[in-house]
Amino acid sequence: MLGSDGKLWVVKFQNNPQHLRVLANELVATRLAEALGLTVPKTDVIEVSEWLIRNTPGMVLERGREGNMPCAAGLQFGSQFVGGLMPGQVVDYLPDQQMLELRNLHEFAGMLLIDKWTGNCNGRQAVYERKTREKRYRAVFVDQGYCFNAGAWTFPDAPLRGIFARNLVYRQVTGWESFEPWLTRLEAFPEEKLWAIAETVPPEWYGGNLSEMEALIQQLILRRTKVRDQIRAFRESSREPFPQWERKQREVGARIFEIESEASKFVM
Repeated sequence: MLGSDGKLWVVKFQNNPQHLRVLANELVATRLAEALGLTVPKTDVIEVSEWLIRNTPGMVLERGREGNMPCAAGLQFGSQFVGGLMPGQVVDYLPDQQMLELRNLHEFAGMLLIDKWTGNCNGRQAVYERKTREKRYRAVFVDQGYCFNAGAWTFPDAPLRGIFARNLVYRQVTGWESFEPWLTRLEAFPEEKLWAIAETVPPEWYGGNLSEMEALIQQLILRRTKVRDQIRAFRESSREPFPQWERKQREVGARIFEIESEASKFVM
């Protein structure tokens, strides 16, 4: 949708078929990622009028046999359209070689932290943008609706949830240092900043139940110290996502063994 600010917005409506709360999820999780310094679209609360819906035939939700339903009027979630009105190219898939040449490939490790922190139950989604005359794309991380287990607002953690479908984006991970500076920022994320983000969410996006929003933020506060455990579980999973990390560990272990063996020759 074209906003009154002259910018293009991807708008998710309150009566979307996923769940009302996915609007809150999108706003909170995207702003957490933004606060950590990751590449995500700008987000905002978008007001859509009854008049606009009534006079725009395409603003309906298609529900198969149940027929079409008009989009809801009122406050909706808006994500600024990647690329906007400027010339360039935006795609949702790249071949392996172009993926490995991404300008911000290392940010997949940072976004993995966000997905584990927020209990994303969907696979990690991204789109890829490059400006005119640029040779390499950059990833922009989108679609945070299934963080907090979509409408359930629970955290059913599992090693293979919230990860990107292709292992190649994690090849550059060699250890905990590959998750910096985002890991340090996450573990020290100020509580007052979490509450400030929560206050930007319209109450109608979660049924006006403030106690449920408060419980969600309290969980996020507690989970800051558990993200490393979630990364370890993914690392030890059947996906074997971090081959460079494992090889580095083996090399360090072998070197320690050599040093100890050499030292033992001098023991009388």
